[in-house]
Amino acid sequence: MPHASLGRRAGLLLPLFSARSTRSWGIGDIADLARLGPWLRASGFRLLQVLPVNDMATGQTSPYSALSAMAIEPLYIAVDDLEDVQALGDAAFPADAAARRAAMNASAGVPYAEVMAIKGEALRRAFEHFRNTDWAHDTPRAKDLRAYIDQERWWLDDYAMFRVLHDHYDARAWWEWPAGLAAHDPEAIAEARAAHADAVLETCWTQWVAQRQWEQARRELDGIALVGDLPFMVSADSADVWARQSLFSREASVGTPPDAFSETGQDWGLPVYLWEAMRADGFAWLHARGRRMAAMFDGFRIDHLVGFYRTYWRPANGDTPYFEPRDEDAQRQLGEEVVAAFASAGAALIAEDLGTIPDFVRASLDALQLPGYKVMRWERQWHTEGQPFHDPATYDPISLATTGTHDTDMLADWWETTTDEEREAMLALPSLRKAGFTATQPYDDRLRDALLATLLQSGSDLVIFPLQDVFGWRDRINVPATVGPENWSWASPIPVDRLLDDAVARERAQTLRAMVEASRR
Repeated sequence: MPHASLGRRAGLLLPLFSARSTRSWGIGDIADLARLGPWLRASGFRLLQVLPVNDMATGQTSPYSALSAMAIEPLYIAVDDLEDVQALGDAAFPADAAARRAAMNASAGVPYAEVMAIKGEALRRAFEHFRNTDWAHDTPRAKDLRAYIDQERWWLDDYAMFRVLHDHYDARAWWEWPAGLAAHDPEAIAEARAAHADAVLETCWTQWVAQRQWEQARRELDGIALVGDLPFMVSADSADVWARQSLFSREASVGTPPDAFSETGQDWGLPVYLWEAMRADGFAWLHARGRRMAAMFDGFRIDHLVGFYRTYWRPANGDTPYFEPRDEDAQRQLGEEVVAAFASAGAALIAEDLGTIPDFVRASLDALQLPGYKVMRWERQWHTEGQPFHDPATYDPISLATTGTHDTDMLADWWETTTDEEREAMLALPSLRKAGFTATQPYDDRLRDALLATLLQSGSDLVIFPLQDVFGWRDRINVPATVGPENWSWASPIPVDRLLDDAVARERAQTLRAMVEASRR
């Protein structure tokens, strides 16, 4: 059964934290989505893909490690645009904030600690202003917050209580809380909710202002499809696992077997799904995740899709890792049930199907007509002599073609670090063969644009470029299986609201638009 489709489009991959503007506080924020819009339109791009924007786990900067599958990360709130911050003026911020802002926006990466300190204080002061001027007098804004709380109660109640208790207990894991709260006992939670009523309200207010800003950004992106990213799992110490303990296990962790990214495989440290319990519950939580994503995005990428067919369990006791479910028929049934749950809310779906994917999963995706990834550098005819690259013109329309992902090196670095054989094979593609390139030449602007044009002419309905590849930059978003400050912190060196003022970025937009129009996207 076909799912919702985004049609034939070209677009950009840019994490929200990277989409910094001159009005940011060191990190791209929700309002910056709309500020990026004019350059996207000038480039002919009608799609913007972001990484997860969920409330991140304490001490983490990875968007794939979240305290909630539903809540928006408060750091992404555009504090300057808040009515309460505007009413307070400079008093909304710490005394030295204005002086630090320029340096934060000029930093090579996102200065998360400074962002948290300044934005956290501004949000606290803004809420106090709202509580005293609006909530206390039941103004129209207060009524809107009440309506939001009622509408989103299905996830917001548990999240707000979890977030408050998480902070109250100094970020200790929920299983270390007092027994009643750790067990999600209704009486204990009711007592805690009454004792922490103001903090719970503040958490709801924070999500309300984030949601209203998100809705405004989507309106301003009119005509540009916003594509999100659904992480495979949330952290064990998350609102979702705490509230639904029967659906998950902390006796094992999710990982991957050895693959191209890691010779030993990966251990993500995330809890595993108890699939039979999920099925008995009608996959209700997965339906809820799909509903929440559809409310925020036109479509979304399903991270680690193969894990929803068969999850790689790494037992905490050191036993041999294994796949769950165990047999292929059960794996296919599970995966297709999960996809149906995600699709039920009507958003377009994209399968992250990279790495080692069994043939039966490929067959399932074909039957479901679910677009998967075509990373050009990996699309080779591996069982043909010489292992030539697949011509992008032959890619299946039901696919997403790209030069790279948030986990790969950029195209420029790939070209200069790969083998002569691989470069020669790439240059043998029909669109590149007569261009006069050689396998030994450096990566220059002409080669960059020839590769971009080749992908835009692909058969894939969707073509997405990381911003770095559009310019030929080399900065990575993440190096898999590593932990460090360089991961998840890269920010665009050109503020997104100044792209059309920058001569190079303006040329990029003009060149890209011509390429996109030639590809009829």
